[in-house]
Amino acid sequence: MMVRDPIVSGQFYPGDRQSCLEHVRQCMPGDADVEALPETLHGGIVPHAGWTFSGPTAARVFAALAARRTPATVVLFGSDHARAARAGAMFSAGQWSSPLGNVDVDERLAERIASMTNTVIDDPHAHAREHSIEVQLPFVQRVWPDAKILPIIVSPTKQAVDVGQAVARAIDAYKADTVVVGSTDLTHYGPNYGFTPQGVGPEALAWAKDVNDRRLIDLILEMDAQAVIPDAAANRSACGAGAIAATMAACQQLGATQALLLEHTTSYEVGRRMFDEAATMAVGYAAIVFG
Repeated sequence: MMVRDPIVSGQFYPGDRQSCLEHVRQCMPGDADVEALPETLHGGIVPHAGWTFSGPTAARVFAALAARRTPATVVLFGSDHARAARAGAMFSAGQWSSPLGNVDVDERLAERIASMTNTVIDDPHAHAREHSIEVQLPFVQRVWPDAKILPIIVSPTKQAVDVGQAVARAIDAYKADTVVVGSTDLTHYGPNYGFTPQGVGPEALAWAKDVNDRRLIDLILEMDAQAVIPDAAANRSACGAGAIAATMAACQQLGATQALLLEHTTSYEVGRRMFDEAATMAVGYAAIVFG
């Protein structure tokens, strides 16, 4: 059996079970505002940076989804930082490991997706160095301890929408009980990222969040999956545009008609509160659900 071992535990999040459990607990909101949520939720968008910075934002999505759903399987669309996937690269069999234990891959759903499309291929090796799905796993284990997962890396190409639609068709055809979660960070701004179109300093970081991030977020809230890839490419506004587009397309095909922004922040805003960090760089994070 193939087991995908963690590559960023002890770096992006704690590497031992007790510390990991405690950090997840600290990240989770007290109670999701259930009244503000759509009656049915099909999925969401979460960030994937180190938990100190983005963990609470991601946790808001998992808490909201868990308030409405107890799925048998969580489809996890990940970013493709290494450009290792041709369109959709699926880890179709075996388990994923985290400090909280191992989680089974939904092999039956993977087989059904593979039988219905050639847009999503079985390529577990594409996942070897990609962290965007891994950092979500302890949250899945916390809110849905009995759920299986289906990890799929999605490249930021025009085929990303096709990937999401193909996965949703298989889910619908076989009445699979799933939620769909896609992972991306937003604008990476600052000299370290080689992206400073507005210069440096607080005003530049405000532009990255309030203009560059927000342009993409508004497309998501408008449910315009087709526009996500070109916008992110033109404005460098997301590292996981493929995961966003696939998640949106899948959720729409499964019945979602609206998107709800739960939180939008940046690593600079978090770091300023916690560490009094200087205004030199920032990465944007958003928590969004689809219902």
